[in-house]
Amino acid sequence: MVRSIYVTAVEPGSGKSAIVLGLVELLARRVGRVGFFRPVVASGSAPDIDIELIRGRYSLEQTYESSFAATADELAAAGTRERYDALLERVLEGYDELERSADVVVVEGSDFTEGAQALEFAFNVDAANHLGSPVLLVVGGRGRSPEQVVAAVRAAQASLVERGCTLLATICNRADPAAADELRRLLAREATQPISVLPEVALLAAPTVTQVAAALSARLLQPLDGESSAALEREIGNVVVGAAGLPHFLDHVAEGDLIITYGDRADLIVGSLAARSSGAHANVAGLVLTGGAIDEPVMRLIDGFRGAGVPILSVDIDTYAAAQAVSAVRGAITPGSERKIATALGLFEEHVDIAALEERIELTRSTRVTPLMFTHELMERAATDRRHIVLPEGEEDRVLIAADQLLRRGVVDLTALGDPEVVRDRAASLGLELADLRIVDPRASEWRDDFAATYAELRKHKGVALPLARDLMEDVSYFGTMMVYKGMADGMVSGAAHTTAHTIRPAFEFIRTTPGVGIVSSVFLMLLADRVLVYGDCAVVPNPDAEQLADIAISSAATAAQFGIEPRIAMLSYSTGDSGSGAEVDKVRAATAIARERRPDLPIEGPIQYDAAIDPVVARAKLPDSAVAGRATVFVFPDLNTGNNTYKAVQRSAGAVAIGPVLQGLRKPVNDLSRGALVPDIVNTVAITAVQAQRQARP
Repeated sequence: MVRSIYVTAVEPGSGKSAIVLGLVELLARRVGRVGFFRPVVASGSAPDIDIELIRGRYSLEQTYESSFAATADELAAAGTRERYDALLERVLEGYDELERSADVVVVEGSDFTEGAQALEFAFNVDAANHLGSPVLLVVGGRGRSPEQVVAAVRAAQASLVERGCTLLATICNRADPAAADELRRLLAREATQPISVLPEVALLAAPTVTQVAAALSARLLQPLDGESSAALEREIGNVVVGAAGLPHFLDHVAEGDLIITYGDRADLIVGSLAARSSGAHANVAGLVLTGGAIDEPVMRLIDGFRGAGVPILSVDIDTYAAAQAVSAVRGAITPGSERKIATALGLFEEHVDIAALEERIELTRSTRVTPLMFTHELMERAATDRRHIVLPEGEEDRVLIAADQLLRRGVVDLTALGDPEVVRDRAASLGLELADLRIVDPRASEWRDDFAATYAELRKHKGVALPLARDLMEDVSYFGTMMVYKGMADGMVSGAAHTTAHTIRPAFEFIRTTPGVGIVSSVFLMLLADRVLVYGDCAVVPNPDAEQLADIAISSAATAAQFGIEPRIAMLSYSTGDSGSGAEVDKVRAATAIARERRPDLPIEGPIQYDAAIDPVVARAKLPDSAVAGRATVFVFPDLNTGNNTYKAVQRSAGAVAIGPVLQGLRKPVNDLSRGALVPDIVNTVAITAVQAQRQARP
């Protein structure tokens, strides 16, 4: 296995950052410890965006200062052999420090500043050779024909090989989407190592409103609070200079455009804001008003559209100068650019031959399982056999942002429930496109009558008549669950804006339990620093009896195995082995016996205390001959009070990531979210639901 990979381009504008992100993502889910190093950064005064992105996203245990060796100015000043060699020595020292604490280090080459491209190319070659790093070459395809890209690849590869570099793979990035297949065909004729072609995606280079405002030193005319503040992080499509009359102007404005116009053009200002509010025209990303101070009458008009949620910036320069300045702003992938991150990762995973690249790297999987490794393995499994998940809370911002990330990564197919106009309006306000999201309004759906008839038939023994059933089908939880029941979706995830009872009651009523399972229960997947544990039941069954506790143990073991965790089950109590007695201990002892009788193939220990289950030292003292003690992976709590408090204590005290509750025992997967769920929680739960659906779909 290689110890490092040197990612370099041969010119600016190749989109190298997106490739670095994809590579680190690949490595982070395969090995335990990834390091990131840049021999040269652009500036010593401003933080390097790529270092901050990789350190933050992957929680790297390295300081910012240890992540680079020198600046572009220092490289430019290294005019003598002595200074140049001293700079290379600094690179080696910085790299060696990181390598000691990492399984593999990704080294990102320089950014190729104007006027120093030959120097930077030579330095990247020397650095890669001195570090002994194979090179992942990135060649830009933007503005080039397929033949021109092939020529650029040949020249770059030849230059690297002539100078002694080992080529790991080549990625042609930002290629013309219409010519990508032709480019792949031409490159396949002469490839001696993996060559991938990634098409241009405009979003990745698009600046946000915030980035434009910073570049222009602009003033925000209206504060944006709460939900509206997300509009500042919206990526800009095109720049439109407002000079024509309003009717002609509106015909030339598209979704996500940034409007630049003089501050006295009240017609264009009000027209843009009114178009956003009415929904009749494109939803602009923002306005830049040039020429300095805005006249009081115009400000009053602007104040009248305060609720439109459109950022309005003011600058002192003229329109031409503002347009020139904006055109020079390139949108980087920052730690907060979730849409860009999801897009870049999805692009990398779709178009790079991961298996061939892994073979070249000779990756050896780590025995440690970090939270990042688990969640990305989860995404990978979900994407291999895409399932269709319904999201009843389609009007909720967190759900829409999560849906955008899932669709961009190609993890699942999605249907959101809600008023289509409201859903699209919220998505537009958040700068989300969501073209692949299906939106269904339960109140107006053609399926409503059929769903109602089915529900009335299923619940007639409870006295449910058709009128009541029809009313219930307006409820998004009932409607979404019925989609799952009827096979129109493979699973459902809800709860960000509804109670647990509201979310899962319909599933209890008509999806019901899997044959052989006596009770629906839940687990939390607890992602610790170096392993994943399963806790059950922490959310559903308040006070299970012995039979139910055994059922929870068996279901929890099946869930663990479903997600690649070898089940070793600890039936928890305040006593270990035969050391104690009492009603609660006796219940756990009986549950252990029932579970062992039903599943003699499973390693089950109980009653056992938590410390004896988790700590090998304690286990040797209390249960030295146990196959579970000190090695447990599935922890079954005697009651909901104990389980709920324990998972929260571990989550908060040990910094664990808690995914769940994951419901188990249902015929088809329905999962609940906490009402405080964050976007990553929703993303993970949807992926889990998809994996459950994959398993249940198998014969």
